[in-house]
Amino acid sequence: MSSRYKVYDNYQPHFITSTVLNWMDALSRPIYKDIIINSLNYCIQEKGLQLHAWVIMNNHFHLIASAKEGGAIAAIIRDLKKFTSRQIMDAIAQNPQESRKEWLMNAFSYAGRHNNNNEHFQFWQQDFHPIALTNKDIYRQKMEYLHNNPVKEGIVWQPQDYKYSSAIDYYENKTGLLPLEML
Repeated sequence: MSSRYKVYDNYQPHFITSTVLNWMDALSRPIYKDIIINSLNYCIQEKGLQLHAWVIMNNHFHLIASAKEGGAIAAIIRDLKKFTSRQIMDAIAQNPQESRKEWLMNAFSYAGRHNNNNEHFQFWQQDFHPIALTNKDIYRQKMEYLHNNPVKEGIVWQPQDYKYSSAIDYYENKTGLLPLEML
């Protein structure tokens, strides 16, 4: 990871953003978002991810996350992105309802051929922009930003109405799709 964004303390919550290549709306179908949900759940159970808040949009996701003792946020996110990129690409290729299949596959293949970090395709943009949440004000601001993403995009009226988010956990004290370590 050659960016100015780095994780210096894996146990401190970080605001993380991962974006689909060129901000393409490749996650617009629930089946693709569900791949990310399943992978996050695996990372929580098996890789030491502590998830504090999250949202999956049509072209990116945000997490507030830290790692359990012995875990490394960068390694967890690297593995998550590597696995989900393959799974989502396969799902796109095999989805008979995907009207944008050829366009998406060509775009991801072209990017992969022109990026030395990839062999066949590139789904996610490089890096994951971790921002350490060093105080309650920054944490609160990032939490509100994350949960209000679907509202800002006009998908829902209220954050807690969006299925692919932890807003229901925070706003209605109900259990959402993923287990959280609430702060």
